[in-house]
Amino acid sequence: MFAPIAALTGWRADVAMLLAGALTALALPPVHALPLLLLGIPSLLAALGATAGRSRAFRRGWWFGIGLNMVGLYWITEAILIEAERFWWLVPLAVPALSAVMALFTGAVAAAARLARPGWQRVFVLAGAWTLTDLARQFILTGFPWNPIGSVWEMPGYPGDVMIQPAAAISVHGLTLATLLLASAPILGWRWRGVALAALLLWAGAGVVRLNQPTEGTAPMPKMVVVQGNIPQGQKWNRTLVEGIFNKYLALTADGLRQSGPGPAVVLWPETASPYQLATDGPAREAIVAVTGAATPLIGAVRFGADGRPRNTLFALTPSGGISRMFDKWHLVPFGEYQPDWLQVGIQLVPGGGFAPGPGAVTLDPPGIPPVAPLICYEAIFPGQVVDRTNRPAWMANVTNDAWFGNSSGPRQHLAAARMRAVEEGLPLVRAANTGISAVFDAYGHEISRLGMGQTGVLVETLPRPLPPTPFGRFGLPIPGILALLTVLTGMIGIRSFG
Repeated sequence: MFAPIAALTGWRADVAMLLAGALTALALPPVHALPLLLLGIPSLLAALGATAGRSRAFRRGWWFGIGLNMVGLYWITEAILIEAERFWWLVPLAVPALSAVMALFTGAVAAAARLARPGWQRVFVLAGAWTLTDLARQFILTGFPWNPIGSVWEMPGYPGDVMIQPAAAISVHGLTLATLLLASAPILGWRWRGVALAALLLWAGAGVVRLNQPTEGTAPMPKMVVVQGNIPQGQKWNRTLVEGIFNKYLALTADGLRQSGPGPAVVLWPETASPYQLATDGPAREAIVAVTGAATPLIGAVRFGADGRPRNTLFALTPSGGISRMFDKWHLVPFGEYQPDWLQVGIQLVPGGGFAPGPGAVTLDPPGIPPVAPLICYEAIFPGQVVDRTNRPAWMANVTNDAWFGNSSGPRQHLAAARMRAVEEGLPLVRAANTGISAVFDAYGHEISRLGMGQTGVLVETLPRPLPPTPFGRFGLPIPGILALLTVLTGMIGIRSFG
């Protein structure tokens, strides 16, 4: 079936890999065309089998990565178009340039896989090396672990809930490892295909079993009032609209609290939802608590530090209008929130150096509500880096402003990343997004409710209970790292073939 691909050489082989990578990207959220994995990954392996030398293998993998990332990351252009008058020249460059850089990882994977013997050994090296490079993507040049292959299983509804449960032990990186092994089966013999089918059934069975694991505790949980203001990005910082935006959030909050009824409640506004600087604006804080009353408000807003640089902050307010707790975003978006020191391009893309980072993942414990791990926007895409493991929270609050990405795959991929963090940590996650998608996930990653893209409204749900600490929640990234390394070593050793 894959012999015609193996027969291609030169630019024709490059084009074939570009298309194979693009097809593979369609298995990612939100499309979830999983059968295309059975074409894309074996096509890459077939091309590597016909390639002489590591440099040409790197080239095949690089073109595959270009296709994978250009389709998976096309939505970045939407953010540039928000300020098209300033950055129009980046429109044809940004996605191809980022894809070319990201494809270096896939090229390295292909070169490593070419060192192994054909057959299952090469499959093992490819899957293990791919997982190791995904782990590296979390840290190299500030990190960008977007669209891991393991996220293909986050289909809506019960099937997705079942298939993502093993992430509680091995994380999305472990799912990537397993997915690549399974997707490679068509290029191997029938015996290996049978093994892959049995492994898939075992995977699903483990997911069903875990979905019946009981949650922790019996104490009543507070109501969540999640506010989605649906403010277009072009209006958020328009000074003539500030009062109307703020009043819109207050009115939506009042409506949500009426729906929630009596009892403890948490009000969650999205990232930078407040147009006023709550750190210094007492009247704005008082206006919020006049509406929230005894409920605990968690409000996204910008604040300025003593150094004069802004911080992207989540504020917990007291019923009297004081500030109970604060969290500053620490995983900042390169070129969006700050300009990295390592890149000098002769132009200041982010004025004034951009935002200053916070100290890292923390657990906030505002009085009267369960302790919470705040995640501001981009921070939700980093497996194993979302909670303070020395002070485990009872839930996660993800506030974000995905208005930059329009009605594209970007917000949906971002939502999928947040859902996976809930499974990995065994903690419910509540997400407030400015223009959507806002959602409430339980500790299994099951979606309880959502507000879709472009909707204005409020979600009112009882906060789900946490699960006991997961294996990944206890030990973190070393688990998938060790699994991936052992998989590579097994493939490199070259022991007697199974079939």
